[in-house]
Amino acid sequence: MLENSKNIADFDTIEEETKGVGALDLREMMTEVDFMITAETTFQEALELMYREKWSLLPVMDEKRLPAGVLTRSCLYRMISDGCALTEPIGRYIKRHTETISVTTPPQQIEDIVKSSKVGTGVVTNEDGTVAGILTKTDMVMSLLGSVSSLKNQLETILEHSNLGVLLTDLNRKIVFVNPKLIEMTGMAEQNLLHKAADTVFPELRSVFSGEDHLASCTAGSVKTVATVSSFKTNGYIVLFRDTSEIEKLASELQTVKALKKSLETALEYAYDGILMADEDGRIKMVSPPFLDLFNLQEDEVLHKSVHKVQPQLELGKVYKTQTAEVSDMMELNGIKYIVQRIPIVEGDKVIGAIGKVMFRQLNEVSEMFKRLQRAESKASFYHQQYNQAESARFTWNHIWSRNEYMEKLKKSAAKAAKGRSTVLVRGESGTGKELFAHAIHNSSARSSGKFVIVNCAAIPEDLLESEFFGYEEGAFTGARQKGKIGKFDLANGGTLFLDEIGDMSVSLQAKLLRVLQEREFYRVGGTKKVQVDVRIIAATNRHLEEMVREGTFREDLYYRLNVISLNVPPLRDRREDIPHLMQKLMEELNKVLGTTITGLADDAKEAMLHYSWPGNVRELKNVLERGMTFAEHGKIQLEDLPDYLLNTLPEKKMALSISLVENAELEAIKKALDQMKGNKAKAARMLGISRSGLYEKIRKYQLQ
Repeated sequence: MLENSKNIADFDTIEEETKGVGALDLREMMTEVDFMITAETTFQEALELMYREKWSLLPVMDEKRLPAGVLTRSCLYRMISDGCALTEPIGRYIKRHTETISVTTPPQQIEDIVKSSKVGTGVVTNEDGTVAGILTKTDMVMSLLGSVSSLKNQLETILEHSNLGVLLTDLNRKIVFVNPKLIEMTGMAEQNLLHKAADTVFPELRSVFSGEDHLASCTAGSVKTVATVSSFKTNGYIVLFRDTSEIEKLASELQTVKALKKSLETALEYAYDGILMADEDGRIKMVSPPFLDLFNLQEDEVLHKSVHKVQPQLELGKVYKTQTAEVSDMMELNGIKYIVQRIPIVEGDKVIGAIGKVMFRQLNEVSEMFKRLQRAESKASFYHQQYNQAESARFTWNHIWSRNEYMEKLKKSAAKAAKGRSTVLVRGESGTGKELFAHAIHNSSARSSGKFVIVNCAAIPEDLLESEFFGYEEGAFTGARQKGKIGKFDLANGGTLFLDEIGDMSVSLQAKLLRVLQEREFYRVGGTKKVQVDVRIIAATNRHLEEMVREGTFREDLYYRLNVISLNVPPLRDRREDIPHLMQKLMEELNKVLGTTITGLADDAKEAMLHYSWPGNVRELKNVLERGMTFAEHGKIQLEDLPDYLLNTLPEKKMALSISLVENAELEAIKKALDQMKGNKAKAARMLGISRSGLYEKIRKYQLQ
């Protein structure tokens, strides 16, 4: 059935594919010019080229290979008529004004140009305007013939091997072609069909030919078919016959399968437990809503995926080998206890699938106590970790190492901003040192004696963010501490609150944060009493907040509240003069931490480091140095101590160096030849084994006088 649909689509597109030369490319039609003719080319060289290439004209170029005109046979006849010497340049006889065709010209436009052109040859140019080749009418015709021949072969193959019966008629509806499939359907010989009126052989087609219907039910021999008629330009008609008996059989089987599938989906939807079904290849074919709810998945995340990759904890692979049903030990997910029953689906002696039945609803009451305990312990651990990290700022301006003029200005601007109480927004790519600026601003501000509290907006779970910011009262929610908890704003009162990755904060929390920034007060979760705070905000992000504002994922009013003072920390690739300085400082620091005695880098290793783009910025630089210092064995980091991905950037550089060496050697050879031949370019060219025009080109390339 699918194959029939494909064949119909093939016939529908045949007419479109045969229009013009849409499938042809100008580069395939043209003849490339692999030599260079300039105004200084001699009469003899031009004659030899035209005789060798059998062309009616030669494209003439300037020193940059841009079109400068053409030299035609008539130009050569004039030179002969004028008695020009064979050594005379062709410059005076060139036709300066000539039309060119770009390689990007659409095929239909090329066809129109060739049809209307009074000359038989045109000059083809590359996208940069340089000469690429020439196009002759002969080239065009041969390309068209090749394209038409290819399309003809494709059409004949489709008609011969199609599962559709096909006949073609002329404008008088006389049959001019039938394919083997239609002959098989009708049981008639080909000669008994050809040249007969189509609506005489198949009377049912009359209503379609007259335009009354689009389809017609036809009987071709003993085969019931549906016929479709399409006009083919002005040449006649194409009639396609599809065998409906096979379609009806498939439709009936499909309807049965659909009914069974619907029944099974309904059973899965209302199943009490989670159920997953996989085929013989372990691909998930069906999954119940309770299963998705338990594992917090969406249907499109699991369907048609490998069960061994998506749900390895189910261990369904066991029953494919043992062909025996089994029950797992007690397992747990997000505090919910569950048991997996693994059931193989066996046909004969082969496993054709498996069912994973997850029983968890009956175990909820038993596991509720464990779930509450785990949640409370997890939150307590998280709070303790965050509190320990929020004690004080550890870095000053001396920790921001740079010799870049812009970075020095940025540090001075940030130091001035530190003296006030305005909100500061630090922007830059990941690893550029945004947090160092936040620490240094706090330490050089009037609040340096207060606490410096860090909140990573991207790391805290969404459901904990509000309670983390504002704290909560006793009994605010299930699992809350008996005496409540203070939030980050409370901790940072009188000091600085650093909001890292502010761009990842949810829109709902953005509104509450805006209120605190405006009113300097808030309510704890579950509380009714306002809490007054005096906190300075420093925010950081590596995201494009302006674009997020336009998309509606970041509040515009909060953006303007945060963007009072904006500091843009540039990436390391934009301040490459800092790389040697940073390497020295970081190596001194890492020697103390790692207990190593690395004194520097080998020249080739240092060169590789200096030419690398550092997408991970200073953080990546530090990681690469730490790796190199760990692997180094000779007091200096060697090239082989650097990671492979960095070393992969070296071949291009070596190739560029190799090219430079070749060009230097070529330049010296040309200078030596010209010196030995006392400036005679023709003799120097023969000595070098190149043409005189080639020598002129290289003289211009190297700007030799």
